[in-house]
Amino acid sequence: MSLDSIPRSAYNEDHEAFRRTVRQFMENEIAPNAAKWQEEKIVPKSIWPKAGELGMLCPTVPEEYGGLGLDFGYNAIVDEESSYYGGAATGFSLQSDIVVNYLVSYGSEEQKKHWLPKLVSGEVVTAIAMTEPGTGSDLQSMTTTAKKDGNHYVINGSKTYITNGQNADLILVCAKTDTEVQPAWKGVSIILVEAEREGFKRGRNLDKIGMDEADTSELFFEDVRVPMTNCLGEEGKGFIYLMSELPQERLSIAVSAMASTQKAFDETVAFVKERKAFGKTVFDFQNTKFVLADIKAKLQVGWAHLDWALNRHYKKELTAEEGAAAKLWHTELQWEVMDKCLQLHGGAGYMNEYAIAKMWRGARVTRIFGGTSEIMKELIGRSL
Repeated sequence: MSLDSIPRSAYNEDHEAFRRTVRQFMENEIAPNAAKWQEEKIVPKSIWPKAGELGMLCPTVPEEYGGLGLDFGYNAIVDEESSYYGGAATGFSLQSDIVVNYLVSYGSEEQKKHWLPKLVSGEVVTAIAMTEPGTGSDLQSMTTTAKKDGNHYVINGSKTYITNGQNADLILVCAKTDTEVQPAWKGVSIILVEAEREGFKRGRNLDKIGMDEADTSELFFEDVRVPMTNCLGEEGKGFIYLMSELPQERLSIAVSAMASTQKAFDETVAFVKERKAFGKTVFDFQNTKFVLADIKAKLQVGWAHLDWALNRHYKKELTAEEGAAAKLWHTELQWEVMDKCLQLHGGAGYMNEYAIAKMWRGARVTRIFGGTSEIMKELIGRSL
C-alpha cells in the first residue's frame, strides 16, 4: 500500500522522482525495522547517514554548505512518505524542517560552515530545547539561564519533551541571557550546546502514549560553559527567531498529519472490505460507507488545502496565522479520522497488532506539540 500519487499542484516531476527514492528508502530501511525500534524506544543513529546519502536530510540547505539548495517541497515529500509508509517517527523532520532553518537564517558564517554539512550528511543529529517542566507553551516564562562569565556563557536549567534528545550531538538551547529585561521575551537567546560539554546530561527517554520509537527526553544543564560565539544570531533575539520560523514548523506538522490521515483511511477501507459480520462484509453496511464517504470528502479538501499552503510557503507568503490554521485543521482532522477508523475496526482496532492502533496512539500528540490546538486558535483569533 502506498500514498496515492494523484497529480499535486505543489509538486513537479523532479519532486515525484525524489519521492520514488524516498519511498524505496522507507521500504528497505525503515519499515522492516519499525517494530523493533518501537520496542527499543529509539531509532538508531546509524540510519541517519543512510538518509543523508540520498539527500533526504535538510534538502533546502544551500549548496555552498553541502546541501542541495532545493525548495521545501522536498522536505514535505520526506514527511509524507515517512508518515504514510515508514511506520516510524525517525526525527528527520525535526532536523530538516525546524532546526536547520535556524542555522541557515541566523547562524554565523563559521557556524554554518562547521555544522550544516554535518546536518546534511547525517553525521550530526540535532535537537532544539525550548520546553521546560513548568512552562509548556509559555516560552517567555522559561527559567533556564545563560549567564556571561568572561567570554563564555554558563548555562543552568532543565528542558523536557525534547525530540531527538537521546541521539542529539548538537542542541539549540533556548535560555535567558537577560533575566531583568521587560518584556521577558527580550531576554531569550538561542545557544548552541555540543553534547560533549561538561555539565550537560541527558535524563530519561520518556515513556509516551505513542510514537514509542521517537526518543523524547529530559535534558539537564549544570554550569555548562560554552563560548559566546555559540550564540545563534544576536543575543536577546531568540524569541523573535522562534516566532519567525514557526510557520514552517507548523506546516511540517500539517503535512505529516495529512499523510497519516490518508494512511488510516486506506488501511480501514482495506480492512472493512475483508472483515465479515452478519453474513456480509463490514464495508457493505450503509453506515460504513457513509463514514468513509465523509472522510473521503474531507481528505479531498485536505490535500487541496495542503498544496495551497505549500505553494504559499515556496513564495515565502505563508503567514504565521496561516501556518497555525494549517496545523490546527489538519491535526484535528487527523484525530477525527483516526477515531472513526479505529471504530470501524471494532475490537481489532484496540489491538496493537493492527496498524490503526499504533497510528491512533501516535496521532494524539499532534494537537499538542508545535503549539496546542488551543494556542493555534488564540493565534488565529488575534489576527481577526
